Amino acid sequence: MINVFNKSVFSVVCYAVFFSTAFAERVYEKQGPPRELTTEQADIASGNYQKYCSLCHGENREGYKNDHAPSLKSKQLFEAGIPHSVLRPLSYGRQGTAMAGYLEDVGGPMTLDEVWDLTYWLFWESGAERVKLSENPVLGDAVRGEVVYQENCATCHGVNGEGVNAPALGNQSALAHNKDEFIRYTIEKGREGTPMAAFAGTLSEADIDNVTAFIRSKASGWKAEKPVLNDLPTPDQYVLNPDNADPEFELSEGMYVSSVDLFKAVQDKRKMILLDTRVPSVWQRAHIEGAIPFPYYTDLDDKVKDLPKDVQIVGYCSCPRAATEHIVNQLRGMGYDKTAVLYEGVFGWMNLGYPVVRAEGIVDKITEVQH
Repeated sequence: MINVFNKSVFSVVCYAVFFSTAFAERVYEKQGPPRELTTEQADIASGNYQKYCSLCHGENREGYKNDHAPSLKSKQLFEAGIPHSVLRPLSYGRQGTAMAGYLEDVGGPMTLDEVWDLTYWLFWESGAERVKLSENPVLGDAVRGEVVYQENCATCHGVNGEGVNAPALGNQSALAHNKDEFIRYTIEKGREGTPMAAFAGTLSEADIDNVTAFIRSKASGWKAEKPVLNDLPTPDQYVLNPDNADPEFELSEGMYVSSVDLFKAVQDKRKMILLDTRVPSVWQRAHIEGAIPFPYYTDLDDKVKDLPKDVQIVGYCSCPRAATEHIVNQLRGMGYDKTAVLYEGVFGWMNLGYPVVRAEGIVDKITEVQH
């Protein structure tokens, strides 16, 4: 028979054992680093980062400079995400977000080798050590996981994983690109240098599994589509309605035109040039009719020879404005005074019900290339 004192000690010991087990972190096996880059490959990758990525992710990879773009310095990301959880969004983008695909196969500016090299450059710059993650699904109770998710994650990631001021966890391309263990690792470990906290000391092992299962349940069979790439407009197609009158915009802050006013000018067939300042891969997917791809990293000295200064120019992006402001400020410095930025961006334009031209695509399985 156990006396009262021993019962108390027994209860404390049992609680401690339960608590330490329920909240214990998994031990992850380390794996070898990926291939190293030559000096030339690293220099090219560094230049590509500054050219294509720094506008949103920051010159020093710190993140959140524009459009809530996440930090690319976080060791936790590169510990678990190299290569494919970084390579795939870099290559193919995140549909429904401002993250475009940079691989030339989908209309981006980079070759496959350049995308791989940039992926590995980011890893080496992070100073991370790779961990080995299982390919097996994480089994959990998605119903319980939704409860835990709403209590701990929805404020930043959205009630349905749509993203508020943090990445959209319900994004279909993200769920297609990321395996369960990568999602689970991020919940457990957090992301250093970002608002994403580690939940290993807050949630039990079971609840981390449950939240992972809930996030995975948001997937709906997304398949990668290889678009049929349209021919890019030629300079003789840049000016819309060349024989008609100019639009009469009243720009807010001397810079911005509203979607309402731009749509009216489109309907009235006003004379103007529309610049889509996103990566051409997303122009291929959907754009405002008549817009020409004019990405934010454009070499303006070469490109402006085809832009007349006496025609109203309106640019747009999905940031919703950062990439276009970057271009328009440069154009104004070169004497292009008739320039404006679409205030709501293209997502705002579409959310207001205004039309875009969507490219037709064919379903094709994207095969993994091992490097």
